[in-house]
Amino acid sequence: MSDVFRQIKFNDFAPESETFFQDTLKGLSQEQKTLPCKYFYNKTGLSLFNQICKTEEYYPTRTELHIMQFYSQEIAETLGSKCLLIEYGGGNAEKIKLLLNHLTQPACYVPLDISKEHLKQEAEELNRDYPSLEVLPVCADFTKDFQMPDPNSEFNRRVVYFPGSTIGNFNKEQAVALLKNMKRFLSHSDGLLIGVDLKKDKSILDRAYNDAEGFTEAFNLNLLQRINDELGGNFQIDQFEHRAFYNENQDRVEMQLVSRCKQAVDIQDQVFHFEKEEAIQTEFSHKYNAEGFAQMASSANFTLQKNWTDKNKLFSVFYLTLD
Repeated sequence: MSDVFRQIKFNDFAPESETFFQDTLKGLSQEQKTLPCKYFYNKTGLSLFNQICKTEEYYPTRTELHIMQFYSQEIAETLGSKCLLIEYGGGNAEKIKLLLNHLTQPACYVPLDISKEHLKQEAEELNRDYPSLEVLPVCADFTKDFQMPDPNSEFNRRVVYFPGSTIGNFNKEQAVALLKNMKRFLSHSDGLLIGVDLKKDKSILDRAYNDAEGFTEAFNLNLLQRINDELGGNFQIDQFEHRAFYNENQDRVEMQLVSRCKQAVDIQDQVFHFEKEEAIQTEFSHKYNAEGFAQMASSANFTLQKNWTDKNKLFSVFYLTLD
């Protein structure tokens, strides 16, 4: 399915609302209740996440941006001229513009995201700001199969760009599967530019996911509000609380919504029972060191070529190629 806006072909493989419904029922029916973190990002969720990224405590966004700024020329030279750039989770205009501004004759940009309206706005903005750049937005769940559009522009190399440490939302098995899925669009000379959050002191992580202004709390709770609004749920939002902590044994931050009392929640004709202190797992954020990430990526036949990090070693941007 496709439509055209401002001469941009919009490739629409967005999940139907029924998929959100089925994923919600499946997650809440498990012994350890879960909700997929990909559903955080409706209009309200995106706005709250942008506010999170500006807080003092949340270091990943500004640190990755600093790395991209400081090493922009070296990164651009590594990617080469006439690059076809495929961004998984396209959404941070500042990061992608920084990269596009330093690339030599970028041939095509394919932003890939699950949030349709946000994707359209970004594509329109980039189409206006970079009139010589072919922009081919794809609305899809990148963990599922979808069709990559064929560009009209000639290019020398495809590069998947996966910023923001989103790879950390997946456990090792899932992360390897996602990297293998990316390989469908790459050949031997192509590459992967990916942001990865590094292991660090627990106190830094606990603060980052529990900001004093409460934006992360609101972001997490908004998932329940979205279920109410779109799926006919009756979650009493004030009867759940945000909880985030670093699990040192698993090298990951775990984010949860915890029931304040014993209660029942209806979603259409389904009823879900909660005990007091029972948690819904909403997100994992795994942390790596450089060696561990390179080893994990090698399971998907990617080889580390370069690695850029900040002086405090909070975050890294890796460039990998296929074996």
